[in-house]
Amino acid sequence: MSDYLPILVMSLLVIAFVLLSFVASQLLTRQRGNAAKQAPYECGIVPEGTENAERFPVKFYLVAMSFIVLDVEIVFLYPFSVVFRGLGLFGLVAVSTFVLVLLIPFAYLLSVGALEWAPVRDVFERLPGPLLRTSEAVYDPAYRPPLEGEEEAA
Repeated sequence: MSDYLPILVMSLLVIAFVLLSFVASQLLTRQRGNAAKQAPYECGIVPEGTENAERFPVKFYLVAMSFIVLDVEIVFLYPFSVVFRGLGLFGLVAVSTFVLVLLIPFAYLLSVGALEWAPVRDVFERLPGPLLRTSEAVYDPAYRPPLEGEEEAA
């Protein structure tokens, strides 16, 4: 029990500091509000009009979260790359499992089209050449560009 006493004391000190900070901030500050501070999305600028703010599409948040997850993955892979020879087969299996667990959600995002943005899709659909014009752009490996004087088959 005496081994855990410092941890208990530190936890109590942290809780007391947090509570004291909240109480002090309520007691020491003046409660003065204005129209800009009371408005939604407080930023010091008075909103114009009564219409709601434009919402971001869910795809934006999916891309942002996957970017953060993949960045964290890279941070964890760096120490492995420094000591990978000393870890042997166990290290290889552990890192392979780690990468697989993080790439499965990324593959899911790709499969549901979360990373397909409309402007890019439109560009691919308008490209001439080895892309078949179907409901989605498909590469046609049998395509051969016409030679000079030849007409392209419709």
